Amino acid sequence: MLNVDTNRLNPQERKILETLRTYSRDHDAPTITEAAEICGCSVSQVSKAIKKAGFKGYKRYMGYLYYGELPRENTPAELDRLCRVIDDFDTSLVDQFVELIDTHEKIILFGYGPSHIAAQYFEYKLQFCTETFITTPRDEQSVRGVLDEGSLLAIFTTTGQYRSFADISSFARSRGADVLVVSEEYNPILMENCDRYFVLSRHPQSKSLQPYEKTRTVFFIFFELVIEKILGRRAAAADPQ
Repeated sequence: MLNVDTNRLNPQERKILETLRTYSRDHDAPTITEAAEICGCSVSQVSKAIKKAGFKGYKRYMGYLYYGELPRENTPAELDRLCRVIDDFDTSLVDQFVELIDTHEKIILFGYGPSHIAAQYFEYKLQFCTETFITTPRDEQSVRGVLDEGSLLAIFTTTGQYRSFADISSFARSRGADVLVVSEEYNPILMENCDRYFVLSRHPQSKSLQPYEKTRTVFFIFFELVIEKILGRRAAAADPQ
């Protein structure tokens, strides 16, 4: 699992990651020394930027950038895969999502196809446990109509391969909103479209499936944990002891 937070980065550090992402599209993975030459900085600056963004080190970053955490050759059956997801699920992402709800006046949930339907379910559950304004617009035009300063646009996507979120993310930022992308599988392109990036699993679904054919079970696991966290906090606040 992965939590990329570009808000932590200064302009030079952002440029380092953007330069390496661009380079990876047409070239093989460079060594860290070569990366420093490509970025016009020192090896230590490359290493610091990568770790500050949320990666454990240069080799791990290259693995994500080029291979998406080196998926296993034999993709396990879905139930087995989900057991693996649960075994190493990073609950800190749940805590951080709850914090984002607390610190924004308006939460706009968005996704395409089955991810949109999953987001609608999340909206329904959140309505019962938070006073924050929550909505799930059907399309980008509707999203544009509700975005403003103080909003959080939370985009849900399994792979990020169905359609680009670049335009709506750019518009959200122009309105003073924050952008969070939550994907099941890692996709380096998604980091270009957001302020925060949560990756829920390092165990990908079968490559034979189209994005719309993939399950959204991991999303629902994440949703239920967020709801449980909010309700648990509410119960603790109500307990006089």
